[in-house]
Amino acid sequence: MYAYDNSEVLFKPTLASKKMFRGDLEGAVSYFVAGNDKYPEDNGFAIGPWADLEFENAGYIVEDNIGIVMGNKHLTQTNGNKVVANYTMGFKPNANGELQIVLHHSSLPYTPV
Repeated sequence: MYAYDNSEVLFKPTLASKKMFRGDLEGAVSYFVAGNDKYPEDNGFAIGPWADLEFENAGYIVEDNIGIVMGNKHLTQTNGNKVVANYTMGFKPNANGELQIVLHHSSLPYTPV
């Protein structure tokens, strides 16, 4: 899924604040499933109480061998609460032609003070 084995990956998870950039597979896995002492803030985003996920693309660019997309992702928790996060993702094919993620930035929408 992520291209850590054959490319540099730029990953900024939604809910990371202390170690907010994850430049290696270990950091990415920790964000999604937790359990790594190097990243004590991680609670395992992927194993959270999610019931549904929908992507709302604002736009995309495909140029040469890279595709970039941005928009909002709408997550619904098992209790019915809804969460919206903004995302930008970049994809590039590996040597086998399979698309892999080389850019993943996600953040919560701006809330004016």
